[in-house]
Amino acid sequence: MAEPAIVALNSLLRSASIDDHAQALDLASAAIRAAKGNGPDLAAVQHARVVALLKLDRYDDALRAIAEGGDALEKQCMFEKAYALYKTGDLAGAEVVLRAAGPVAGRVKRGLKHVAGQVAYRAEKFDQAAAIYHELSANDEDAKYGEENDLRINLAATNAQLQWQGKSWAVPEEEKKPAGEDLEAFETAYNAACGCISRGEFEQAAVLLKRSRDLCETTEDLSEEEKKAELVPIIVQQAYVFTQLGRFEEAAALQKSLDFKEIGESSTKVVAQTNALFLRGEINPYLAQRLSELIPEIKGNDRLFEYQDSVLKHNKSVLNLQAQKFEGVERAASKFLSQQPVPSLSKSNVDLGVLGAAAASQLKTGKEALRHILPLLKSRPDDVGLLLTAIQFYVQLENPAAAVNLLEAFFKRLETANTPDHADVRFAPGLVALAVSLYRIQGRYSSIRSELAKAAVHWQKKTDLGAPGPGIDLLRAAGIELLRSSHPADLAAAGEAFSHLIAARPNDPVVQAGIVASFATTDIEKAKPYLDVLPSADEVTANVDVQALLAAGVAAPLPVAQPTRGKKRTLAEADVPAVQKQQPSQQTATKKRRKRKLPKSYDPDKKPDPERWLPMRDRSYYKPPKGKKGKRGRAAEATMQGGIVREEHETLELVAGAGSVKVEKAPSGGGGVGKKKKKGKK
Repeated sequence: MAEPAIVALNSLLRSASIDDHAQALDLASAAIRAAKGNGPDLAAVQHARVVALLKLDRYDDALRAIAEGGDALEKQCMFEKAYALYKTGDLAGAEVVLRAAGPVAGRVKRGLKHVAGQVAYRAEKFDQAAAIYHELSANDEDAKYGEENDLRINLAATNAQLQWQGKSWAVPEEEKKPAGEDLEAFETAYNAACGCISRGEFEQAAVLLKRSRDLCETTEDLSEEEKKAELVPIIVQQAYVFTQLGRFEEAAALQKSLDFKEIGESSTKVVAQTNALFLRGEINPYLAQRLSELIPEIKGNDRLFEYQDSVLKHNKSVLNLQAQKFEGVERAASKFLSQQPVPSLSKSNVDLGVLGAAAASQLKTGKEALRHILPLLKSRPDDVGLLLTAIQFYVQLENPAAAVNLLEAFFKRLETANTPDHADVRFAPGLVALAVSLYRIQGRYSSIRSELAKAAVHWQKKTDLGAPGPGIDLLRAAGIELLRSSHPADLAAAGEAFSHLIAARPNDPVVQAGIVASFATTDIEKAKPYLDVLPSADEVTANVDVQALLAAGVAAPLPVAQPTRGKKRTLAEADVPAVQKQQPSQQTATKKRRKRKLPKSYDPDKKPDPERWLPMRDRSYYKPPKGKKGKRGRAAEATMQGGIVREEHETLELVAGAGSVKVEKAPSGGGGVGKKKKKGKK
């Protein structure tokens, strides 16, 4: 027979409305103390106690109650345990519980999926969270009233986070545009504004945030205290948007309207205080660095997302650099980045590497900075931010060869690692684009095609057919570049890239044309399905008026202009364009060449002198003139030990074993024997 306390609790649980969770907890605790044995009624009471603790936000106590109930209660309270672990910040533990839950049915399964979506969102696995919310939206047979609105809010928030994370390709285009129903509630309007901010659409974000604020202030579903709490993140976001739009006075006014002491969420408080420090304007860097240290650290489950934390660390490092704290910034960057097992391309790590380079070089640039950065790069070869900084300085110094050598050495090191994580970094779209840009500066177009071909092969293996991914745009660019080559291997690689892309982008005309261009000469059967889809040349040029283009000033091909001799143009003729002066008949006419004149003594039957190109004195039959002039020349030649004096006024440099000997003509005055000066008339 059941105990009276258990009977009372069961009666309470069967009541239509239970608002006093503290009363339910007291009855459940009393029933557990009075119960004897482990009957089914006791399990129900223990479950009720766990639920009451969760309703009272006593998540640690709920976990202890589940542990005290044994394996049977833990198996029954899978949903409650996962939710409690999520609220305490133990995301890894919550994921373990969700995986162990196994197949369940009905409302329990749907509840676990909701918790799984929240855990994935908080763990910043936004692609998983989006997949869960899409699945819940598609299967609504067990949905509760009002759940559709919650799913739309959570999905909009997840899409905004995906775009902030740099995964805009993972968000469907139709979900990026705010719908009409998003303007009906302040939560959906706020999330739609966040999506616009992540895409840089600040004007539209300002409109949506104003709409969200108006809806929040006029809603009747919240108390005044709840409205104040909900308005804080909206106002903080408005101030940020106004700052991006250059409306600093409005942003500063919004920041002053906030009372930091009344902000409950620590993450929101940190963001608000950081923005307030920025809006102070130009202040002493040492004072700004001191004020940044007064911003409290976030503890517990309410923490910043990775991109927010990255901005906060970036700001603090910049302020430390301005305050000349170079050693501290470089030491912190080196300590953190040296612990990374794989080269990281995350924005926070790359920024930290750049700031570490600035600290190591003490804010110097050019060759001075490279003298400090290059030795540091040897000790941290996987620091991507440090590598990019060195490459940037080499490019500024107009030394792209050294920049390419650094990048290729980094690529080679990643290729020898032979792990999937290293390969993803090796063929990251940003680094591949950097390599292509450097090769283009050097004119190495074959290297460009080789690099893009290797990247295309990698991302074809990584990206599922038809699924969007980070390598989709790279595959498209690689296919276009490979088509510029006439080599069969490059055309085949381009065909594979476009064939992989057609499933993800079936309506992209560039992809369709790429398939036709790739297989037109090798495998026409693969190109045939897209021949009819592409427009014909007549369709493309149907509305083109050639005569109108020519009349508007399109350059027409002209023959090479011949220089005119003996005739000067008037000012009026000089102002007339060459296209207007030259008639169509004159453009195609060939100009008659002037016949070359030959000497009068030319004899076509006489063989020309083979030594006619040599100076007269160097010809074999040359005989020097006789007389004083000839003697003087022979005497000059005799002084040179076989050397040749070209002219009397020339200077010669004779390269000998000991050096150069210069022979110059002696001046004709000053003590030399010269002609006597004739006497003038007295």
